[in-house]
Amino acid sequence: MEPYAASEEVWRAALIFSRVGAIIMLLPGIGESYVPPRIRLAFALLLTLALTPVIGVGLPALPETTGGMFGWILRELIIGLMIGSVIRIFLSALGVAGEVVALQSTLSFAQTANPLQAQPGTTLAAFLTLLGVVLIFATNLHHLFIAGIAGSYRLITPGEPLMMGDAAELAIRTVADSFALGIQLAAPVIVFGLIFNLAAGLVGRVMPQFQIFFAAAPLNILLGLSVFALSLGVLGMVFIDRYRAFLQLFAGG
Repeated sequence: MEPYAASEEVWRAALIFSRVGAIIMLLPGIGESYVPPRIRLAFALLLTLALTPVIGVGLPALPETTGGMFGWILRELIIGLMIGSVIRIFLSALGVAGEVVALQSTLSFAQTANPLQAQPGTTLAAFLTLLGVVLIFATNLHHLFIAGIAGSYRLITPGEPLMMGDAAELAIRTVADSFALGIQLAAPVIVFGLIFNLAAGLVGRVMPQFQIFFAAAPLNILLGLSVFALSLGVLGMVFIDRYRAFLQLFAGG
């Protein structure tokens, strides 16, 4: 009887698992610190078994030396970490928007534990980041994660050399785009803050004896949060549309 899996099949599955596992460890929602590593590894193994018959044909053959095997596995790990990091970096746009809104509404000192970053942050930034993860799974956008993993083998073929320059350019562009998107998402609160501070400054200039700070601070918080709540639906839709277009770059190949 033939064995269950030949050495070539095990080698192809190991190569796919190296890239898939590295990406899964960094995906939003799945690769968070509060998700047990055993669950993430089990999901990566299951995804590897599903993708091996589809993308395991064009993979390189089993090297003759142990050093060659470790070299190929290390290469796939680097590619997976690069793709997973870029996908996670784009999610930081919500954190940028939350920090800007908190700073504009004088709530930047309200710190809370951010489960997605494993460190304290502003309450509004943690709220928007969690909202983004919920929207990703509620809109079935996480299906593009799997399509992007499969499409990455068309973008970065295992037999070709690493494109470190293009990867660095993609990372820098993603950081710039995520920061710009965060500022755009917080634009309604920024515009409100400019108008409100200008009006408060004019009132303080016209009536110097009036303690404008004590009257303006509560209004700034109340009206700023009201503008933020009114723009929350549009904020979520814009982020999901931009994130979907970003993920389709990997899924479309």
